[in-house]
Amino acid sequence: MRKVFQDELAQVGEELVEISKLVASAIENASTAFESADVDLAQDVIAADARIDFLQNALDERAIDILALQGPVASDLRMIVSSLRMSASLERMGDLARHIAQLTRLRYPSQVIPAPLADTFRKFAELDVQIARKVAELLESRDLNVAREIVKLNLEVDELHAGVFKTVASGEWAESASTSVDVALASRYFERFADHGVSVARKVSYLVNGEWQPEDIGGA
Repeated sequence: MRKVFQDELAQVGEELVEISKLVASAIENASTAFESADVDLAQDVIAADARIDFLQNALDERAIDILALQGPVASDLRMIVSSLRMSASLERMGDLARHIAQLTRLRYPSQVIPAPLADTFRKFAELDVQIARKVAELLESRDLNVAREIVKLNLEVDELHAGVFKTVASGEWAESASTSVDVALASRYFERFADHGVSVARKVSYLVNGEWQPEDIGGA
């Protein structure tokens, strides 16, 4: 019976890694579509999000069954509860990649972002892709050095996000209301994607340390 239980826990961990890799692919493709106004690729991202949703639901059902049937305690219980919370963060990351793709589709054939902010959003995308890849790496390795790297990348994303809103609020900003809304939404999507990556990193830290201490991975 214990062997079956451990196999089920291992399956939950493998499913988290699978979802995280799909999320990494989603943000990579969404970012490429966003920068190049590639509506076909954007549509692929939107359609692929259903797979992430399906896997999250399947993982959650498996975890709940384990809770109900196995009565796990201590570290095993932490693993299951944390997995439920991490799957929610990963699913939300997939949703945010889909939102970026939807913006691309909405404004096609035009670019969503005006030229003066193109480099800023290119950097946004690079950072989010790095975070997504590191989340997948972290879920496989549980290396808290990777978790700290995620936190540091998120700080860069936060700086970009603040800079975008400063630009839009400046007297020199002369873009239309619809463009301003698109810029604000896109900035928020990229920023929230990174935040959910940090959320996963903190939960992995909790699994490793057994205590909820955000400072263990480099920031509150």
